[in-house]
Amino acid sequence: MTVDTSSAGDAGVGAGAGQLAVAAAVAAGEAVLSRRFGSAITLVSPEGLEGSGPATVVRARVVSSSFALPRTLVIKHYPDPPEPGQADPFAQEAVSYQLFTALSPDERMCPELLAHDGRHRVLVIEDLGRAPTLQDKLASRDSRAAERALLSWARSLGRLHASTASREADFNALLRRLGGPVRNQDAGLADLTAEVPPMLADLLDVVVSDPIRDRVAQAVAQARSASFRAFSPVDLSPDNNLVTGSGVRFLDFERGRVRTALVDAAYLRLPFASCEDALALPAGMSEAMIAAWRAEVVSVWPSFADDEELATQLTVSELLMVWLITRETLPKLDLSRHATPVSREAALVTWWRELAKHAGYARLTDIAEHAQRVAAALGARLGPHADLAFYPAFR
Repeated sequence: MTVDTSSAGDAGVGAGAGQLAVAAAVAAGEAVLSRRFGSAITLVSPEGLEGSGPATVVRARVVSSSFALPRTLVIKHYPDPPEPGQADPFAQEAVSYQLFTALSPDERMCPELLAHDGRHRVLVIEDLGRAPTLQDKLASRDSRAAERALLSWARSLGRLHASTASREADFNALLRRLGGPVRNQDAGLADLTAEVPPMLADLLDVVVSDPIRDRVAQAVAQARSASFRAFSPVDLSPDNNLVTGSGVRFLDFERGRVRTALVDAAYLRLPFASCEDALALPAGMSEAMIAAWRAEVVSVWPSFADDEELATQLTVSELLMVWLITRETLPKLDLSRHATPVSREAALVTWWRELAKHAGYARLTDIAEHAQRVAAALGARLGPHADLAFYPAFR
């Protein structure tokens, strides 16, 4: 899900959600708050916030109350039950907020959870206001402000990892209490990665050697390892992060879970790669973001103080990320010669080139050579303009 809390304005009921959905969310919010505080609490002036997931998201004002409640709150209401056999986005988000609300305010990289209810499938959280999102900063023409926001995002991600590095058992216990299934969501990685070599051979005439297959198997094992595990929002889209005076704060936890932090760190090298409209950052920006993230986690994982060790771990994780993105993206691309690349096509070429560069720095020659071959094959099919454009702030 994506929630934009910065640009909804004062549209009132109906902005970003139907009137009936907004009314249902407000009613659910009032019910859970009244039960939480033992007295009727009325919410007024509901304002639907833009969202792209299954939840109705509403900002509402609290009528004067004897309780120490903020003046405005945000309600997230999930009106539909989860799909059978699938992870429940309400449970994932509720448990994620519970995990962070138990931490001290300095360690909490998200709004505070004020109330939740599994029967009504509703959460009431702190309203962080109309702060700009990271996407707003990247879409602006202020490169310095965008740089500061990106570094703050990387630091907040590091603090999020450091504060939850030993909390997997807590997360799973909370998920069980809310009825969400606890499953190893990395269990199917080996099957997914096995689909890529035939694609590369059929579509790009690039043969995947046994050493590279072994590297990918190593990356899968690393992702499934008990090492370096911490909470991850999973959806790291820039419009899911508010740039506040206290640093970047994460908003959306519908897919939140515990996994290796190296996956999130690899996304600092492939910024916002899960987004269809991901663009490029200037040279050196990703390295600065990695340094900011590393400064926050090195006390928890001292091995990351070693430059070579960190470079190797990150590159192996980056290989897995590019591999999986290729699996999703390559069959959809127009690979006819001299086609004009759209953003996703240019992004795939760029990320293979970046992988080759980073693998070279880490002296992982086999990965570097393979990535160069894939990037060259993609570039040859897509034509001479397969370069990913920069975010507007850096143009």
